[in-house]
Amino acid sequence: MAVEYSGGARRRWLVDVARWCPSPAQFQAAAALLPPKHHPAIARFVREEDRKRALLSRLLQYSLVHHVLGIPFHQIDICRTIEGKPYLENETLAFRNFNFNTSHQGDYVGIASELLCLVGLDIVCISKPQGETTVEFLKNFSSYLTDHEWNCIDRLGDSVEMLTEFYRYWSLKEAFVKAVGAGVGFGLHRLEFHHVQWSNISVYIDGIESRNWRFCLFKLDEMHLVCIDISYRLMCMESNSEPIW
Repeated sequence: MAVEYSGGARRRWLVDVARWCPSPAQFQAAAALLPPKHHPAIARFVREEDRKRALLSRLLQYSLVHHVLGIPFHQIDICRTIEGKPYLENETLAFRNFNFNTSHQGDYVGIASELLCLVGLDIVCISKPQGETTVEFLKNFSSYLTDHEWNCIDRLGDSVEMLTEFYRYWSLKEAFVKAVGAGVGFGLHRLEFHHVQWSNISVYIDGIESRNWRFCLFKLDEMHLVCIDISYRLMCMESNSEPIW
């Protein structure tokens, strides 16, 4: 299953990797579409499902650049920053701010792109902890949460609700640092998210509210959440439209 939203350079693509069951020959044929420099990053995974996610993530990047910018597939040059954010190496003066971000976890692989603004994407699979209670599991991540966020999670009481609430915060934080290209080294505890029933989401960075961002957070299904973080100031320069998945 593939889902697509297209609006000029703004794209939202989603693939259900669980439904793709290639033979070894089909997998190799798909991998051959990519430059050889990407092959080790795919082959390093032991589990087949992880290799599929890694392959589809890179194929989505090349396909998106080809469809949006019209660059022939074999001429596309996608690299990664030291922190791991993919970017287009090709010189495209008309689209020099064009950027994209990918995420893959559980059953899904996704990609989001924007013409002018920074964009970060994160997909999370809500999985129950193994060998420990929900509270024990969550306490492993307490250093990445602010007191406000932890209190919002802890007061729910129900383990399922607490876990889902945690993954909402985690997805927002991950998408943010992926958008700015900083990686987890940015310090997730520096980010504090506020919301009203998970709408009107806002972020405080080092205790100061930033109004430059717009957040879109929702369920893909009962087990998966997706979050898109967009630099709102730059988005407004492009158009007055809302971010859409």
